Amino acid sequence: MLFRKPRHRVFDYTPRFYKPEKDEQERKKRKLGFRRNSIKKRQKRSPIIWGIMVVLVIIVYLKFAGSL
Repeated sequence: MLFRKPRHRVFDYTPRFYKPEKDEQERKKRKLGFRRNSIKKRQKRSPIIWGIMVVLVIIVYLKFAGSL
C-alpha cells in the first residue's frame, strides 16, 4: 500500500448545561408528539397572487350575474 487510509475523527464533546431530567422530559414529549410550535406559520402570499385571485372572483361573479 502506498497511501494511508484516512481515519474518522473522534470528538470528545461534553455539553455545558446538560440536565438529565430535562433530557428525559424532552424524550417523553417527542414520544407523545408534543411540540412547542405546534401551530405552523402560514407563508404570506405575494400581492400578485392576491390580485389574480381577486380578478378571477370578479370574472366568475360577472359570468354568473349574466354581464359577460
